[in-house]
Amino acid sequence: MGSIHVTSEIKPLKKVLLHRPGKELLNLTPETLERLLFDDIPFLKVAQQEHDAFAKILKDNGVEVVYLEDLMAETLTLNPEIKSKFIKQFIYEAGIRTPKYKNIVFDYLNAIQNPKDLVLKTMEGINLNELDYEARDIENSLVDLVSEESKFICDPMPNLYFTRDPFASIGDGVSLNRMYSVTRNRETIYAEYIFEYHPEYKGKVDKYYDRYNAFHIEGGDILNLNDHVLAVGISQRTCPDAIELLARNVFEDEDCKIDTILAFNIPVSRAFMHLDTVFTQIDYDKFTYHPGIMGTLEVFEITKGKEEDEIKVKKMTNTLEKILEKYLKQDITLIPCAGGDRIAAEREQWNDGSNTLCIAPGVVVVYERNDMTNALLRQHGIKVLEMPSAELSRGRGGPRCMSMPLVRED
Repeated sequence: MGSIHVTSEIKPLKKVLLHRPGKELLNLTPETLERLLFDDIPFLKVAQQEHDAFAKILKDNGVEVVYLEDLMAETLTLNPEIKSKFIKQFIYEAGIRTPKYKNIVFDYLNAIQNPKDLVLKTMEGINLNELDYEARDIENSLVDLVSEESKFICDPMPNLYFTRDPFASIGDGVSLNRMYSVTRNRETIYAEYIFEYHPEYKGKVDKYYDRYNAFHIEGGDILNLNDHVLAVGISQRTCPDAIELLARNVFEDEDCKIDTILAFNIPVSRAFMHLDTVFTQIDYDKFTYHPGIMGTLEVFEITKGKEEDEIKVKKMTNTLEKILEKYLKQDITLIPCAGGDRIAAEREQWNDGSNTLCIAPGVVVVYERNDMTNALLRQHGIKVLEMPSAELSRGRGGPRCMSMPLVRED
């Protein structure tokens, strides 16, 4: 089994990537919330306690938990050139173009000796008032004279604890994503360096999509239904052009078994930002879904064409159940979020009631707050592991959003 191996949504989870929320959440302000894609400011201490409870549930169930910040820190210790290259690229991607500030921020970051501290600092954002006051020569700088001292010269990355999105595991490879918003696109720099240099991943992982491609796609829209079928959402965050490009790259790789991609066209809205916020698999024959997508959902089948680089696209006319039964070759039960009660379904879907993380067939991690959905899952024979979620849920993402499976058993 390779360093990445994920051919389903439900087979026993062996290794998973998380990011423990850090000081980046302290750098959210009411003014920046919308730009940084938050609806509210989580209380960091409690968010960390909840996240640790999540990690403990995973470890107690035999899952190896690795952290993005640790893998990146290990990558930076490999040689000094990687550290220097990373800092320069980070500064460029943070949008710092003034030569003076490029140098000041480089010196500031380069002086951080502990690699993990450096990684966490790039994640939490850099404030003007942290930088060397003398080097800034404020009196002679128009930039400084008109800037507020509390201005961020590098924005924080508060969405990082949703490790599902910057890249996605597909079979033995990854889709290293170009993300929808400027603020999240910077998050993918860590995965780029880990896959490029970390000894566990270097040269061992096929790349089916690259963060430098023109079209946006995010991991919350990518579901591995089985080793032959991949589902991808056309959503607020993933565009059809990206899915076509991903399909071509996947079909071109002779080692990849995927021969069908199902594109799910879901309504574009903040509540339904990704396919996995409205639809997830929880057992061999069971899925949870949000009833609000049913009237408008369209599904398209994408397969390889006769010519090289050609793809065929066909609109499916059947019900979602029938479509899933065709590709998974068994009867399927769809379980509506909150049992289909409209108000409860909308509330629990907003709090990620459909965003379950399946860690083995019929065993799921969920937010405890979605009690109607969780009770319904239990009625269907699902083992439900509940985690606390008062603060984490303010970022609009559930257990699936907060986890990127690296290895699942076959």
